[in-house]
Formats: sequence, C-alpha cells, structure tokens
Amino acid sequence: MGVISHDQRSGEKPDRNLALELVRVTEAAALAAARWVGKGEKESADGAAVDAMRLLLDTVPMAGTVVIGEGEKDEAPMLYNGEEIGDGSPPEVDIAVDPLEGTTLCARGMPSALSVIALSERGTMFDPGPCVYMEKIAGNSEIADCLSLTEPLAEVVARVAERKGKSVGDVTIIMLDRPRHERAVAEVRELGARIRLISDGDVSAALFAVSADAGVDLLWGIGGTPEGVLSAAAIKCLGGQLLGRLWPRDDAERQAALDGGYDLDEILDVDRLVSGQDVFFAATGVTDGELLEGVRYRRGGKASTESLVMRSRSNTVRTVSARHDQAKLREVTGGRYG
Repeated sequence: MGVISHDQRSGEKPDRNLALELVRVTEAAALAAARWVGKGEKESADGAAVDAMRLLLDTVPMAGTVVIGEGEKDEAPMLYNGEEIGDGSPPEVDIAVDPLEGTTLCARGMPSALSVIALSERGTMFDPGPCVYMEKIAGNSEIADCLSLTEPLAEVVARVAERKGKSVGDVTIIMLDRPRHERAVAEVRELGARIRLISDGDVSAALFAVSADAGVDLLWGIGGTPEGVLSAAAIKCLGGQLLGRLWPRDDAERQAALDGGYDLDEILDVDRLVSGQDVFFAATGVTDGELLEGVRYRRGGKASTESLVMRSRSNTVRTVSARHDQAKLREVTGGRYG
C-alpha cells in the first residue's frame, strides 16, 4: 500500500501510509457485523462491529482521538467521542468511525451496509457538537461550483443540468427517503428531474454523487453530521465538493449549538469539515451493494471481503479484495470475530 511521495523520490525517509492498517480495521468490523446480516438485530450487529473495530484500532501505530464516534462516553462504552485509540505512537490524528453504516440495512439483509473509518491530522476534523443532523449537497468536481445551500434546489438542479450538457429530466438526485424531504421531493419532481430514494446509507450516497459512473448527479438532503464528516474525508480523496449546514432538530438543540459557539448559518465545505492535507478513508462492504461487494462465505471456512481505500495526498484510490481464514481469525481474536 506504499505511496511514492516527493520525499521518497528525493531520497529522504517517506511519511507513513496508514492505508493498509485502516483497511484491516474495517475488514474486522465488517466480518463481525456480517454474522448478523438478515437476523433483525441491528444493535447486536452494531455492537459486534464496534467491538471488532476497537480491537484492531488498538494495534495501529498512531495516537488517535475519536472526533466522530458512536456517541458520548456514557452512551457508548467503546469508540465514544473523545476516546483515545491506537498504540500511542506518532502520528497524532483525528479519527471518524462508523463501524456499521446502515445498521437497519444489515439487520434486514439489504444492500449497501458498510464499515467506514477516516483519519486526518490532529485538530483537523470538524466536531459537530450537539448537532446530530446537517443539510448536505454534494457532487463531483465538474459541478462543484454549481452547488449551493442558499439557493432553491430547483435552481441548483437546472444549473447542474446545463453544466453537464443534458436536460433537467436526465439529472438524478439521490436522497434519503424521509418525511422531512417531502417538500424537496415535490419540488424536484415538478421540475422534471429524477430522484433515487434510499432508506439508509448517507456515506454511500455521497460516494455515488462524486463518482463518474454511478448514475447519480447530485446528493441532497438532511442526514447525520457524522456521516457528513466521513463523506467529506472521502471526497477530499476522490475530488468533488460537499456543502453542509447544521440542522438542529429542536429548540433545545439549537440553543445548545448557539451556546457552544456554532454559527448555524455557516456553510461548511469539505475543507472546513476535514481541513487536513493528509486524509485517509477506508470502507469495507458488509452486504452487497453497487459500491462494494459484501462479506461472502466460501468453502473450507473461508470468507472474502472487498474494500475501498483512499488517500488525499496522492488521490490514490484502491479496491482491496481479501480472503480470510475464519478459524484462524477466531483463534487470534479470542472468538470476537471471524
């Protein structure tokens, strides 16, 4: 997984590439969660993924702090916001995790459940504080300057269509199927554009929106702030843009955000959400999807995984296919996954 950096070409010692370490982490979480696919127990699936991810993260050579985790310490015994992870050696980094993105997808055996992690230099990840949701819009580099959260969505869609040289009716917007989006759905349909509604999977949707061949032109909607930060990390590696604006759920959350010094009118772009210059992102499929193949069980006690690994410094994107010996994994992890 080495990257030939400028320092390496000049004969100096290269910086360390943590990509392979991170994909081992998401593979472990995916393998653990996959045992719960289709069993209707999303809490059990999420708990297994968190446990496996935490186990592997302790072996990674870094001094990490969880900025985007499973919640506050009292509610999340592992991978909580502010938790220190890694073996304590340099580099010092911020970590964003979603051990199981799409817990409902996993529990119901539906497509596109993922295990996701992102890493950047210490102090460079946006901490959303009390705000659980944000309004988001994302697209690839061709339309990055067409995006806006201050103009009507219909105007943005029309501008995207013009930039891409196609009719509005050929533009596809991906968004979460939620009651809070009903007005926007009606607006887009009246305009004549197409909508792809998804039940879950905010990070996957953002990746679709910035990928050239995914058949999606634009992501829009109100979704999780943790997923917004993770998506921004991926987009910094792939290219494109994501704009976000905090969206308090009620007056109490709004006041808590204001008391915490947050500007609720601020438009947060990818460089505000993840300001680091050396960003890593890894995702492993739990269930089959358009982005990645899920965990599959093979003859002879083997399992296979497919992962996506990216780094912003080089804009290198890798797909990693791996085979795992389940008996060996259970042996070396004390039966915690495999």
